[in-house]
Amino acid sequence: MKKIVSLFLCLVMALACVSALADGQKVGVSMPTKDLQRWNQDGENMQKLLEEAGYEVDLQFASNDVQQQLNQVTNMINNGVNVVVIAAIEGSSLGSALDLAKEKGIPVIAYDRLLMESDAVSYYATFDNYKVGTVQGTYVKDALKLDEAEGPFNLEITAGDPGDNNANYFYSGAMDVLKPYIESGKLVVKSGQIEFSDVATPTWKTDVAQTRADGILASFYADGSNIDAWLCSNDSTALGVENALEANYDGDWPIITGQDCDISNVKNMIAGKQSMSVFKDTRTLAAQVVKMVGQILAGETVDVNDTETYNNGKITVPSYLCEPVFADVNNYAELLLESGYYTEDQLK
Repeated sequence: MKKIVSLFLCLVMALACVSALADGQKVGVSMPTKDLQRWNQDGENMQKLLEEAGYEVDLQFASNDVQQQLNQVTNMINNGVNVVVIAAIEGSSLGSALDLAKEKGIPVIAYDRLLMESDAVSYYATFDNYKVGTVQGTYVKDALKLDEAEGPFNLEITAGDPGDNNANYFYSGAMDVLKPYIESGKLVVKSGQIEFSDVATPTWKTDVAQTRADGILASFYADGSNIDAWLCSNDSTALGVENALEANYDGDWPIITGQDCDISNVKNMIAGKQSMSVFKDTRTLAAQVVKMVGQILAGETVDVNDTETYNNGKITVPSYLCEPVFADVNNYAELLLESGYYTEDQLK
């Protein structure tokens, strides 16, 4: 229960510190898409908490369309929001809107994904993205007992969207754990696809990940070779890999990593088709952003816990990093059900 207490201590403290002087103040919230479960949850959580704190909220989803998001954020700024919170589709795509925010003196919080190449970004709120990858890589290392077992073991890798700065952190964190075993030959990537540019999944889409996994299986595992582990950076890509394995693979089921604890993936985890998913409690992150909004608008010092890591090409953005943990079949009930994140009916 210590992990639950830790998650909700952050949540409770964030809510307690929201300014009560929110009347008449408006917050713009820009989310990438409704197509992925996690962005729906993030948007809904933030809107709920901001409205409970007394703010007017302009919440927009951009359908994974960069130009649409640029137009939406520009309209928010022109319509007089006091703060704008942005989870970018592509981190470098909103330059003109950010310039407008700076011109009008409107603070910008980058949400989960860092806004790149702009000095108009006031703060960044996310989870420790490098640690997310480290957790995934360590899970694979421990599950295969790489320090004790002789091997070799076959590994394949599916990373995230090259337009999402976080994808590089996820990949780097995991590969810093696993690369020594690849270099020693204990882990073998039969496809030869190891570099980020080779394993990236544009827009994080399940069907894109599935198509690539289908190709890997047909080209390198049709001889009956087992895949011992498939490192996937998030749940939508993991789902694509799982779909490909179900259709085109007859060997022993591999260890599969993920991130976000999407409902479909948690069901797969319970069914033995996915080994783990990094749990990033979006309620915690949303609450932290609401707290930061309140501090900005009250003229208070804004809580940050990292002022060195996240350079966006123009400035190093003051950041607040929430802590990720992993869920698997042994602890998902504690993390996801007992905390109220999901109900039992949702996971049936």
